[in-house]
Amino acid sequence: MNQNKKSDSSELEPKVTGIGGIFFFSENPEKTKEWYAQHLGLKVNQWGSSFEFRNANRPDEINYLQWSPFQKGSEYFDPSKKEFMINYRVQNIEALIKKLKADGVQVLDEIASYDYGKFVHIMDAEGNKIELWEPVDHVFTAMGGETTK
Repeated sequence: MNQNKKSDSSELEPKVTGIGGIFFFSENPEKTKEWYAQHLGLKVNQWGSSFEFRNANRPDEINYLQWSPFQKGSEYFDPSKKEFMINYRVQNIEALIKKLKADGVQVLDEIASYDYGKFVHIMDAEGNKIELWEPVDHVFTAMGGETTK
């Protein structure tokens, strides 16, 4: 494929391209964020910390990974009974969901669209809830704010 050619996401192979976030339960998310900021240097905000990195295929592009402690017992991870959830960065989310449904994968909701990307949740074979995210990274960049680098 010619990398100089601009293509919309519907032309891309539907697949995971990386990790988009790590979410986990915490007894006290605010104290957890403070501890990581103080001792490990994370730049924290109300959601946790956004790690900034460069796209290997497009080095001028800044990408993000979200690290977020959630209040233990939060329903956001339901129906999973696990204490964590992984967010995977994906390309061509619509085609990926179509493929996953055809493969019998449990899709928990409809694709939700925001300025910063599209999201949907699925369950894996082990009962882990997974968040799939087709990001629009330049929106995060334009929003500004401190990131962990």
